[in-house]
Amino acid sequence: MAMVTDPVADMLTRIRNANTAYHDTVDIPVSRLKKEIAKLLKAEGFVKSYEIVSAKPRDVLRIALRYGDKRERVLTGLKRVSRPGLRVYKPKGEIPRVMGGMGLIILSTSRGVLSGKQAKRLGCGGEVMALVW
Repeated sequence: MAMVTDPVADMLTRIRNANTAYHDTVDIPVSRLKKEIAKLLKAEGFVKSYEIVSAKPRDVLRIALRYGDKRERVLTGLKRVSRPGLRVYKPKGEIPRVMGGMGLIILSTSRGVLSGKQAKRLGCGGEVMALVW
């Protein structure tokens, strides 16, 4: 397997591709950061569940995608904001809203990976990792 220079972008791309193809699950090489992002996506209702599956040569994070009653997509968009070549940071007062508050902004803060709402409530800013709607 090739080395990935941006693991978060790779994770978002795998989820986006699986969602577009109407797959029920998607497997991603596991890391602590990816697990925290998956936990946030589950808490906000964008994915059904996630679990860590032991596999050779490396454990994988299996994410079960969520669809509506008539198989319509719950997750319509994912966008990587901060990337290795251009980091994007926002202070607590400038955290943007996604889709008028209907979407999710994922921030990496000094208190861990948080949603935009959680970061505003805790009063901390951080690196804007991704937008989800």
